[in-house]
Amino acid sequence: MATKLPSVMKAVGLYKYLPISDVNSLVDLQVSLPSPKKNEVLVEVKATAVNPIDTKLRAPKPDIETTPRILGLDGAGVVVAKGENAGTYKVGDEVFFVGDMRSKSGTNAQYVALEEILIAPKPKRFTFEQAAAMPLTAYTAYEAIHDRLLITEKDAGKSILVINSAGGVGSIATQLLKNLGLKVIGTASRPESEEFTRKYGAEIVLNHSKDLVSQLKAIGYGSGVDYILLNYDPVPYWDQLPNLMKAQGRMCLLTDAATPVDIRVLRDKSISMVSMTMYTRLKYNTDDRNRYTQILSTVSKLIDDGKLDCTLTKVMTPIDAANLREAHRIIEEKKMLGKLVLSGF
Repeated sequence: MATKLPSVMKAVGLYKYLPISDVNSLVDLQVSLPSPKKNEVLVEVKATAVNPIDTKLRAPKPDIETTPRILGLDGAGVVVAKGENAGTYKVGDEVFFVGDMRSKSGTNAQYVALEEILIAPKPKRFTFEQAAAMPLTAYTAYEAIHDRLLITEKDAGKSILVINSAGGVGSIATQLLKNLGLKVIGTASRPESEEFTRKYGAEIVLNHSKDLVSQLKAIGYGSGVDYILLNYDPVPYWDQLPNLMKAQGRMCLLTDAATPVDIRVLRDKSISMVSMTMYTRLKYNTDDRNRYTQILSTVSKLIDDGKLDCTLTKVMTPIDAANLREAHRIIEEKKMLGKLVLSGF
C-alpha cells in the first residue's frame, strides 16, 4: 500500500512570461497534487533537469496564464501511486522519465503524473541527480541516430559531423555514435567546450565559428561526411551543408530554422534531410508510441553496462524559484557545458 500522500505539493511555475531577471518570472507555488489516470503513475520527483527548451518556453511574451504553468521536461524519482491499469511499475520503484507538458504540468514539482510509456527504470549505478540529467538528451540523441538517421552497427567506419557536440544532446550523441564505431567529428568554439566534447567521444573537433568546409578538407574529408547531426539552428550552416556532405548523405535537424531555408541546395547530391522532435509519437498517437520507454530502458541499460556516461556538470539544491531562476540565467548565457540539475524540495 502506498503511504498517505498530501493533498497539495510544492512547485515552481509562472503566470507571466518575463525576463529571468524579474523575480516574478518563476515563483514558488502550492498546488493540488495530481491524480494519476488509469494508465499513469504518480512519481515523487527527487531531481529535475533544466534544459534550453525551458528557457525558450519561459521567454517573454504577452500571454498570461490563469492557472500557473509548471515547466520541466525530465527528471528522476520514485513511484508513489498508480492508476488501475498501470501494471509495469510498482510503488517504490525508482525511475527516470521525460515529462509531458502538452496538457500537464512539468517536472518542476514535488510530484508528477506520467503515462508509463514515458518512464523507465533508473540506472542502478546513478544517483537521482545523475539520472535526472539523462532522459531528455539521451532520448533525443538515440531517436535521432537510430530512428531518423537509421544508423546501426553496420555503419561502423562511416563519418558523422555533430554540430554543437558539446551541448546536452551532442555529448550523448557522440558517445552513442562512438559505441557504434563511427568516426565522430564534433564542433566547438571554446577551449573548454572542445575539451568537453573530446571527453565524450568526439575524435576530431572543428571550430563552428569558422568555415567548416575548409576545415573538413584539411583533415581529409574533401568529399564530405556520410551523416550530419545538426543540434543547432541550421541557418548559419545552410550554405555550407551541400559541401559538408557526401553525395547521398543523410542529415537530421534537431532545431527549427530561425528563417526559411532553400532545400533545393540539397537536390544535386540527393541529400536526405530528416528531422526529429520528441513529442511526435505522443501528439499523433502513433502505433509505436511505446518507443519512449523502449529507448529510455535501453539508455538505462547502456548506463549500467558502463557504455554511457553521465553528462551532469552542475547540481543546485533545493528545487525552488530562486534556484530555478538562476539555472535559467546560466543556460541563457549559452556557456553551459553538460547538464544542470536541481535536487530536493
